[in-house]
Amino acid sequence: MTDEVVAATRRWLKRAVIGLNLCPFAKTVHVKQQIRYAVTASTTADELLVELEHELELLVQTDVAEIDTTLLIHPQAMTDFIDYHFFLGEADALLRRMELDGVIQIASLHPHYEFAGSDSDDIDNYTNRSPYPTLHLLREASIDRAVAAFPDASEIFERNIETLRRLGHEGWRRLWIG
Repeated sequence: MTDEVVAATRRWLKRAVIGLNLCPFAKTVHVKQQIRYAVTASTTADELLVELEHELELLVQTDVAEIDTTLLIHPQAMTDFIDYHFFLGEADALLRRMELDGVIQIASLHPHYEFAGSDSDDIDNYTNRSPYPTLHLLREASIDRAVAAFPDASEIFERNIETLRRLGHEGWRRLWIG
């Protein structure tokens, strides 16, 4: 199952995140093979927190040239988006306990991601929709370097919404054909 999960996540990264330029910083770490794809068999929040702590320790202890960012994919835990949403508070609390607040940032990705105030089928939600529930662990220093190199970083979110609205649901579905 792990190989299938990683393959689906890589396909999503290549076709959606990089292909649609949803994250202009993703291509570089992908090409340099600096993304760690960690798939956990965790089924509970407690088990996932243990795995998250391990991945955070590994990321901060590993040279950025080897691992710049980690995708902690948890296909069996936090599959319900509301549970996942509340779990993010626990994940942020773990960052603070480990004194990594300001060192590592956790971005949230989920197959049923839903922004507050949106309908579940709004195309806008797809900016954060991944094949499996995923915690994206990013080094703050890498984010700072990427933002400095990208002149309009504050406009990325709005541009992504526009891209997905132009693409529409049918265009999104076509990304996965073949």
